[in-house]
Amino acid sequence: MTQFDDIRPFNDEEVRPGLDRLIQDTEFCHAIASLKLPRLNRWVPWLVSPLVRWALRRELSGLESVFDVQSLVKRYMDVMMSDTTHALTFSGLDALETNKAYLFVSNHRDIAMDPAFVGLVLYNNQFEVVRIAIGDNLLTKPYVSDLMRLNKCFIVNRSATAPREKFKAAKKLSAYIHESITADNANVWIAQREGRAKDGQDQTNSAVIGMFALNKAKKAPLTDYIHELNIVPVSISYEIDPCDAAKAKELHAHETHGRYEKDEHEDVASIATGITGQKGHVHVAFGDVLRGEYEDTTAVVEEIDRQILGNYVLHASNCIAWQKIHGKAPNVFYTDKGIAFDMSKEMSACRDFEARLAEIPSEHRQIVLEMYANPVNAKLQILNQ
Repeated sequence: MTQFDDIRPFNDEEVRPGLDRLIQDTEFCHAIASLKLPRLNRWVPWLVSPLVRWALRRELSGLESVFDVQSLVKRYMDVMMSDTTHALTFSGLDALETNKAYLFVSNHRDIAMDPAFVGLVLYNNQFEVVRIAIGDNLLTKPYVSDLMRLNKCFIVNRSATAPREKFKAAKKLSAYIHESITADNANVWIAQREGRAKDGQDQTNSAVIGMFALNKAKKAPLTDYIHELNIVPVSISYEIDPCDAAKAKELHAHETHGRYEKDEHEDVASIATGITGQKGHVHVAFGDVLRGEYEDTTAVVEEIDRQILGNYVLHASNCIAWQKIHGKAPNVFYTDKGIAFDMSKEMSACRDFEARLAEIPSEHRQIVLEMYANPVNAKLQILNQ
């Protein structure tokens, strides 16, 4: 037993028992059946669940280690990408070293796919796959915890309410992240904020950086501790957000009613939509390791924000949305090729975007436009500084 056993991912010895629990979990089998065989599952669920369990037992029979699970996830990622992703590009990785561990702090647009795409790029380039921070608010079903911890996820305690318990949980998380980087030489992924940036505005929550520093010795300089963590800001951009309609619905509810009542398992549904929905072109931009002088956590936040916003790769969808709002083309470069935006060269993308927008309820469309246009606003703000 170690102090992190209740939050860490499974180790090799725990993989087989975890997989066996998943195979026997009726609700998990039903979820797989609903995802893979929706029509058949509606008509003859009594037949589909045993078939799914048999298929899972066969698919998972040879897996005995974390590496085995990651190899299977890679195969599923490749299949998912062939159906949902036109291109996956990346930049900045050549400045990092495969034998070093990094704390990747990224913007947050999709619950599952953000760390999945970062992990896939790392895997394909001989880097160690990341340990993934995931909030316990997502573990609403018993099987989800096993599923996440099998996939190198560690648990962030967000359910604690008492100040003392919240502080204790945050300090434990801080110690775990530090040990992962400095002792285990393991890469870590964490979002720059709790919850997705549903409006397309990426901003680091200072509480996240404050959490990193909780494990620091009181008299130790913050700069030295930040350097130990090897923090790398990461910008993930999607040409199409599969969850854009759901995000707009939530934002509209906040605007009109001041609140939004989330269904108990809504986050799990968002994970499924993010995985199976169309994403178009996805770009992952790795920034520079933080090596500056930092008087306080605010300085760290500012540097992470500067890199995430500055390195963010715009897509045609962002520029089209911005032009529809402002009536003129934005003076920015877009795509991983760094091309000046010209609407006349993106008529096909414009038609696709218009078709997608037409499927959004009319009262939500302006929110969706702003969601896609806000990264352009951020880029223009940086250029005008």
